Amino acid sequence: MEEKIIGLKNQFETELGKAENLAELENIRVAYLGKKGSITDLLKGMKALSNEEKKAFGQKVNQLKTFVSDKIADKTKELKEKEIEAEINLMPEFDLSMPAGLDRGSYHPITLVQRECERVFKSMGFTVEDYSEVVTDYECFEAVNIPKHHPARDMQDTYYLENGQLLKSHTSAAQNAIYRKYRDSLVNDGVPIKAIFPGRCFRNEATDACHENTFFQMEGVMVDKNISISNLIYFMKTMLSEVFRKDIKVRLRPGFFPFVEPGFELDISCLICGGDGCPSCKQSGWLELCPCGMIHPNVLEMGGIDPEEYTGFAFGLGLTRLAMMKYGIKDIRDLNSGSLKSLAQFTGDEE
Repeated sequence: MEEKIIGLKNQFETELGKAENLAELENIRVAYLGKKGSITDLLKGMKALSNEEKKAFGQKVNQLKTFVSDKIADKTKELKEKEIEAEINLMPEFDLSMPAGLDRGSYHPITLVQRECERVFKSMGFTVEDYSEVVTDYECFEAVNIPKHHPARDMQDTYYLENGQLLKSHTSAAQNAIYRKYRDSLVNDGVPIKAIFPGRCFRNEATDACHENTFFQMEGVMVDKNISISNLIYFMKTMLSEVFRKDIKVRLRPGFFPFVEPGFELDISCLICGGDGCPSCKQSGWLELCPCGMIHPNVLEMGGIDPEEYTGFAFGLGLTRLAMMKYGIKDIRDLNSGSLKSLAQFTGDEE
């Protein structure tokens, strides 16, 4: 019986060496390791052996089986590498003489506006933070002074997930994490918290020319001693003039947002119609761009910051609407349409 094992091993090695592709290798695997394979047949001859002989013979058969499996695995890797190399050799060589400047992809208009805003705020000392699109109820609501059953929750038709989390309905969901991340530098080193955190937001809304269920915002906060509304107005006007490359007419009117007190709506004169009125601005001549205000003491306190010693401002800039104004896009639905023909016309400083 032992001679059969040695003979089968030698036969296997000979056939394995002749295998030139994965199909031939698979046939060898089935012939030796399959249910009706040669190694399985060896076990059928054990009936005539004594118990001690069966044990010794079974160990040797298992050793052969392991040897065959390992060799087939090695051969599989070798043949796959050869196939990849053959495919590479069939590929045409790269022609360095090919002309440059052929048609290329373009950045999405929201990407262009976001990067421009990031550039401006970084030049003013702000850090750019990222945050998850899936957040907890505490992050999205309670940490920004919107407790359970608060009527402000009705302002946002939120997408809830089966695990109890939700798709963030505003970038304010990152505020608490930002405050906790930088509070030690603020308190111990006197370094102001200055951060922006752009991101995609989701609300279960009916779509029209100026509303979408998926849109982009950029939250911004600044916390230090003696921060006032004048600081907020300065940073926002500077950002808008840089993005639009001209002075922008703005207005500040009272607005209610639970995470700021006092709260304001910062509107810009509609650049699509020049203030005459159009569907994008609902015929008002103004477009709501930036809910903002002084950070509510409760929000600072939940972020681990003493509201008796520190104040700050927060704003939520609508990147989607900002892109519409900058590029004269009349219908917000064009931005998520996936139409390459429509989106390829936009260019910016990015290359």
